[in-house]
Amino acid sequence: MQPKPFLKWVGGKTQLLRQMSHFFPSELKHDTIKTYIEPFVGGGAVFLYLANTYNIENFIISDINPELVIAYKTIQRDVEDLILRLEQIENKYLSLQSTEREKYFYQVRWQFNWLRNQIDLQNYNLEWIERTAQMIFLNRTCFNGLFRVNSTGDFNVPIGRYSRPKICNAENLRSVAQVLQKTHVYQGDFSTCTKFINNNTFVYLDPPYKPISKTSNFTSYSQHIFDDREQLRLRDFFKLLDTKDVKLLLSNSDITNQDSKDNFFENAYSDYRIERVKANRNINSDTSKRKSINEILIMNY
Repeated sequence: MQPKPFLKWVGGKTQLLRQMSHFFPSELKHDTIKTYIEPFVGGGAVFLYLANTYNIENFIISDINPELVIAYKTIQRDVEDLILRLEQIENKYLSLQSTEREKYFYQVRWQFNWLRNQIDLQNYNLEWIERTAQMIFLNRTCFNGLFRVNSTGDFNVPIGRYSRPKICNAENLRSVAQVLQKTHVYQGDFSTCTKFINNNTFVYLDPPYKPISKTSNFTSYSQHIFDDREQLRLRDFFKLLDTKDVKLLLSNSDITNQDSKDNFFENAYSDYRIERVKANRNINSDTSKRKSINEILIMNY
């Protein structure tokens, strides 16, 4: 089966894959791209699509969020034990009434946050199975399927209202695990991927988006703030990689949705090709404000 993201992820690209596929480098179809790198892997929609569609030899994914990296590495190494634990959690949760579900959710959330400073986030160990199971459970049962942390790194999303959430998708987890067998997974800043790049490389950059308004700011995937300074540091990194003869694709919000005169990205990436695709913004709690807007794709080819 076509592997899909095992987490709901703000800014995930599942809905955009059909549009984005028209802008992927043509070298993918000719099997001349040997390495794919994604330094902001998030939910991994593009990574999983490319791995299932094209003949790429090496996959390298990374993210600054250690919890996310733990989840990928756990699926890579112990998917069957993870599935067993998720099945136990799902059976338990679905057997509970509404008030008991709420109590169970907040108990798991408290434990997830409390153990964060006690678990070894760098070296693989069996505690990662429980932590990944908790992360998937919280993601599948919390409000809007967000992954959001506060300034201290605690997951702080409240419970959602789902009657029968799918907590354990065993078939998809096994498909993701199969892809991860040929993938190197790293934790760190986007710049750490430089050492893996050669001239047969395709790099996709999907950073936390620049907010299109004061009320739409959502950069809290980790404790690290991705502000305009970081956006421009990423631009400089994009330019550096461009000198290495690699194919580069970057996505971001189209801030002209809000202000047609805001040329932040046009100025920052004036030497590169910029295209726009349509996306449905589903995170707004006000359903009347959930509408189709533009997002941008920036390419060096």
